[in-house]
Amino acid sequence: MKIRKIHYLSGVIITTFIGLHLFNHFCSIFGADKHLEIMTCLRHFYRNLLVETILLLAVFLQIISGLKLFRANRKTAISPFDKLHIWTGLYLAIFFIIHLSAVFGGRLILSLDTNFYFGVAGLNSFPSNLFFIPYYGFAIVSFFGHLAAIHNKKMKSDLVNLTPKQQAKAILIFGFVLTIIIFYGLTNQFKGVTIPKDYKVLIGK
Repeated sequence: MKIRKIHYLSGVIITTFIGLHLFNHFCSIFGADKHLEIMTCLRHFYRNLLVETILLLAVFLQIISGLKLFRANRKTAISPFDKLHIWTGLYLAIFFIIHLSAVFGGRLILSLDTNFYFGVAGLNSFPSNLFFIPYYGFAIVSFFGHLAAIHNKKMKSDLVNLTPKQQAKAILIFGFVLTIIIFYGLTNQFKGVTIPKDYKVLIGK
């Protein structure tokens, strides 16, 4: 199977999960309890041996194939969307490695439930938020930037009087807006989240 095909198929699987994951984070604007309630429901779908194995395999294939495609295309990328495609892909590969290592470290080493509080501990504590705000922010924007670049490349016709390039820009703008909304929720509407005692180990307390 060609490397681009592998990258595409693994990307479809990952995008499905990320869509659910971002929806879950979006619901944090209604409070931590709502976020945890929806996460509990979604975990019936993805928190099992079969689906987790498929997801991990997809991420592994996405990273390996993505890095190979980055090396092959970084010197030939000319247009802004071509450059957006390869550089957002590189950031996402790095993010996946760090994020999955942290999640499984939290679950297997620290014996923590990697829930809402695991994700927001660093966002709501200084100085760790100086790292976690751009770390998570660039990840969400890179995800939508990657989708926008692919859409611009694959889409061949206008849609709702928008050219493919305009559609791609709309996807990117949506990603920026959603990022702000998600941060609004994950920081409890910018007032800060009270971190439970068990999770303070994540911020060195």
